[in-house]
Parts: sequence; structure tokens; C-alpha cells
Amino acid sequence: MTVSRPRPVTARLAADSAAAGATPPPTLAHFEHISRYWDRENERFAAKLLPGEYYVTTASELISTVLGSCVSACVRDRRLGIGGMNHFMLPLDASQGTSAWGAAASAATRYGNVAMERLVNDILKLGGRRESLEVKLVGGGKVLGAMATDIGARNIEFVRKYVKDEGFEVSGEDLGSIHPRKVLFFPDSGKMRVKQLTSVRNDTLYTRERNYLETIDSESKGSDVELF
Repeated sequence: MTVSRPRPVTARLAADSAAAGATPPPTLAHFEHISRYWDRENERFAAKLLPGEYYVTTASELISTVLGSCVSACVRDRRLGIGGMNHFMLPLDASQGTSAWGAAASAATRYGNVAMERLVNDILKLGGRRESLEVKLVGGGKVLGAMATDIGARNIEFVRKYVKDEGFEVSGEDLGSIHPRKVLFFPDSGKMRVKQLTSVRNDTLYTRERNYLETIDSESKGSDVELF
């Protein structure tokens, strides 16, 4: 079975590759849309996640994202050194029936239950074993202060319950507080680097999260999807 295929190289990625004198590793199937770049500080290619995205790699890449009230799970198989990260905005898609965490194949990865199932299942399809998985959790800051619902706290509550119910080992976490975070995850080694952003030069992160929530709310009107 073929598990990877070459990704069309964007102009930026091509320029980064030329400057680094390196060739970007091929992405696994269905991750071609994820933006990648050459990380000069860490001297390796990096995949950059936006809300609702996830990424799995078997190569020596890193995965990066910036989190506000969103949560990311960094999951890897210790034996194989393969893994990935997700970035979800809301805890649960309640439209997926009455099973514990829903049917992951039919819902979007902006929801925690779907994002977790897809991330874990993709690693298992590559030869990972559930008993060898380690999990690190990050995010869930209270950054949207004007909102009545603390989305970050609900995301944290969900992901902690999920990993407990699934029996996964949590080897590290940085959850809560009032700050957004920049996260770097290295699946081959399991290292997770987190920088709390005590100040933000502009409101891009906050605007993105608010707009994302408004989009989800607009899409869900007239449906049976329970957001909160």
C-alpha cells in the first residue's frame, strides 16, 4: 500500500529548499494542502497548521502552530518516531450520533472528537500501536474575553476526558492561562517547544478565532449540530 506521494512544490517552498540546499520530504496522502516552510533555526522543514487542520509525518519535519483558545494534541509512536499534531477550535461535534466520540469519517476536524480520531487513526495506519502512543497537550487559553463561554476551558475539559477514556499516556501538557502560544512539535524525538505570547503586535489571532467561530455558527444554522 502506498502511504505517501510527492506534493506539488510551491514557489516559497522551492525557494526555501534551494536556500537550504535540501529537498522537502514528500507529504503523506491527503496532507498536500498543508503549508510548509524551511525553519532556519531548527534546520528542517516545518508544516504550519491553521485552525481545523492536522498533519502526520514519517519524516524529520517539525509541525508548528499558534494557539489561542484552540487546543492541539501532539501524538507520536515512541517505537517508530512518527506522529503528528492537530489544531481544533471546538470540543465536540454532537451531530455524529450517540457513540462515545462520534463517527470521525463524516465530520470536520475543527471539532476535537474528529481531530483526535483522525490523528490517532492515521498514525495507527502507518504501523503505530496504541500502547506505544504518547500524547502532549497544549493550548486552551482564555483569549476571547468578551465571549460568554470560555471555549478554551471547554476544549481542555474535552481533551483531558478523551485521552483518559482512551487510555493514552499524557507525557506533558501546557494548558489554560490567558495567553496565546506558539508551538513547535518534533514527532521524531517527541520534543514539544511552547512559547507563551505575552504580547501580540496585532489582533490577527483574535480576529481569526472570532471569524472562525462566526463561520462555524453560520454553517450550522438550521442543522442539528450542537456547538456548545
